[in-house]
Amino acid sequence: MAEAKWYAIQTYSGHENKVQRLIQRRIDDEPGEPEEKQIQEVQVPTQEVVELRNGKRVTVTRRLYPGYCLVKMVYNQRNAHLINNIQGVIKFLGTGAEPQPLRDDELAKIFGGTGAEQEPEAAPAEQIPFSVGQVVEVVEGPFNEFSGTVQEIYSDKGKVKVEVSLFGRPTSIELDYTQLKGY
Repeated sequence: MAEAKWYAIQTYSGHENKVQRLIQRRIDDEPGEPEEKQIQEVQVPTQEVVELRNGKRVTVTRRLYPGYCLVKMVYNQRNAHLINNIQGVIKFLGTGAEPQPLRDDELAKIFGGTGAEQEPEAAPAEQIPFSVGQVVEVVEGPFNEFSGTVQEIYSDKGKVKVEVSLFGRPTSIELDYTQLKGY
C-alpha cells in the first residue's frame, strides 16, 4: 500500500470544523487499524492567541488557515472522490490533475516541528493591536494621558516600547499593551 501523505483541502469559509467532523466520521466508519486505513487523519490547524477584550486578556483559538483542512491519506481516485463529495469541501489544493502533497518544510511550519506528529506551539502568542510608528495614548499607569509613538513591539512579552515627550525630551518607555489606546 502507498504511503499516506498530508494534503490541503479548500472548504467553505466557516465550515472547517464541520468538514473535519464529517471526514473523521468516514475515518471512524472504515474498518481496520488506523495505520492500515487509506484516510488516516484530518486536522484544522489552530493556534492559541491572547487578545484584549474589554480591557482583559482572553485566550482564544484561531484557525491558522481559514477555509482549509488538512487530511493525511493515500491519494487515489476512490479517496479523492470520497473527500470531494463531503459537504463543505470545495477541492483539493494543488495544480494539475492530481494535488501535490504538502512538503516537509510546510508541515513543519504548520505543525511547529520536524514532522506532522508534533503539536502546534503551546505558548499562546500575544496579539498586539498596534504597529510601529503608530501614535498611541497611555491610559493607565504613571504616564497616564501622555501621547507617544510606538518604537518596538515585543509580542512574546506583551509589551510595547513607546517614545513620549518628557520635559521636552524624547524618552522611551516600555509598557504593557493593555495600558495603551490607539488613535
